[in-house]
Amino acid sequence: MYSSLVLEHFKNPRNSGELPGANAVALVENPVCGDTLELSLRVEDQSILEARFRAKGCVPTIACASQLTEMIQGAALMDALKISRESIIESLGGIPEGSLHAVQLSLDALHSALKSLPMLNVDLKEIHGRTWA
Repeated sequence: MYSSLVLEHFKNPRNSGELPGANAVALVENPVCGDTLELSLRVEDQSILEARFRAKGCVPTIACASQLTEMIQGAALMDALKISRESIIESLGGIPEGSLHAVQLSLDALHSALKSLPMLNVDLKEIHGRTWA
């Protein structure tokens, strides 16, 4: 059902826990399934130096959050904004159709955290074809 990469990230999540000194934090929830994800970032000089997450949810929610932190840690902010659903799905060796909400939850957390940064000089209203509040 789940790829070996999804199971590996679930069993051994990367970058889980609190992040002291975080200057961008987002807490998002999927109201349908109840999964929650808190993403904390330490950003300096337009780059994400550190990323940590705390999550309560299904196997794919934990795996997607873990993979996302690996993808964004050390990334320039503009590169982090380019991360798509497809890139997360591909990097985890696929996600079952019924679990795609987990991918979206991770992206929602990333975009919410980045939106809170005053240094980010970009309009986040339209990213990957979706309107953000």
